[in-house]
Amino acid sequence: MGSVNDLLKDVYIPKMVAVRQKYDRECIEDVEAAVLKELDRDEVKAKIRPNMSIAITAGSRGIDNLALVIKTLVSFLKAQGAKPFVIPAMGSHGGSTAEGQKAVIAEYGVVEEYIGCPVLATMETVEIGKLDDGRPILINKLAAEADGIISLNRIKAHTAFRGRFESGVMKMLAIGLGCQAGAEVCHRQGILHLGPNVEKFSLGILKNANVILGVGLIENAYDETYKIRVMTREQIVDEEPKLLDLAKSKMARLLFDKVDVLIVDYIGKNISGEGMDPNIAGRWIVPTIKGGIDATRIGILDLTAETLGNFVGLGMADTCSKRVVEKLSLDNTYPNSLTSTVTELCKIPMYFDDHKRTIQATIKMVPAKSPEEVTMIRIANTLEMDTILISENLLDEAHKIPEIEILGEAKDLIFDENGNLFD
Repeated sequence: MGSVNDLLKDVYIPKMVAVRQKYDRECIEDVEAAVLKELDRDEVKAKIRPNMSIAITAGSRGIDNLALVIKTLVSFLKAQGAKPFVIPAMGSHGGSTAEGQKAVIAEYGVVEEYIGCPVLATMETVEIGKLDDGRPILINKLAAEADGIISLNRIKAHTAFRGRFESGVMKMLAIGLGCQAGAEVCHRQGILHLGPNVEKFSLGILKNANVILGVGLIENAYDETYKIRVMTREQIVDEEPKLLDLAKSKMARLLFDKVDVLIVDYIGKNISGEGMDPNIAGRWIVPTIKGGIDATRIGILDLTAETLGNFVGLGMADTCSKRVVEKLSLDNTYPNSLTSTVTELCKIPMYFDDHKRTIQATIKMVPAKSPEEVTMIRIANTLEMDTILISENLLDEAHKIPEIEILGEAKDLIFDENGNLFD
């Protein structure tokens, strides 16, 4: 990229200042005890019978203490005489293969040796009923054959729709438990219908499948476990919307309303269903949804190792580094778009040789401003939001925000001999 690099070599990069964004940090100190307290209720134990086979869902998102929560749940079920097993439940993720989905949850520590029960995977589904409009309700065959199903998931704001049920226990039933085939039926009417369809299909699964419990996890702004709620089948529909409201109140966010350039070190499926959470980054594939920072340009520097080359969300960016492109896995990514019918997320933006050129290109493409006037924020990812870097020309604004603490002096970004900020 000789001529391209020549165009970028003198683009000014601002000095950056480390600042801390302060949020409520209340969290659960003893996660195992909190899980057991929720499980040790008469209405919960009444759902479990000796020798009952029970399928527990494990999704594709990075969730704090996921493996520990599952391990504790497994131990409790076994103590009640049940026979639990875990199934990867993530729609079309993991390349839409059983092996790929097992590999995803293994990255989160959900492996047989740790959790104490089998991890069984299949992409085969069975039809357990139909919606009123005739569409089939499909769920994972192993779950359908079990005596009971426990839907376990983090409850949080969704990245593409708003509704009574967003990301959580109900969506796990409709999308995660549906494998690729069920997720495709739910997505088929397009992204604008996804919220209503998640509700319709999850209610259909509650009616027709052997769901016994839902386990909802809520995290604070630091992605630490804030609340654990075990719900009986009958409680899920009424309780999850309240838990969703609580989860939204605990979300982290960038405390600035607008910035010219947002640089994100890492995106990945373990960070968000869309690689980077639009509730933070402000880029939405559905124009009717608002939220997050108003960023004129967004640049991406790398993919997480845990995403296994899945680059969903990269299409929301304006630029990325060549390193990102070299890590892309089409097999692990395209099934998501082929299933959801959303093409925008899997597009590849302009990419550049290294981190320095990527940042310079992102700055250069801010319209109507000289590079010296551009404001910039750099974050590690859309999960880790406490300590961020802001450009020197945002300091005046930062001093006016009580929840922001200035941590040091303005400094130049330090690039290695290859023009990168990190390995």
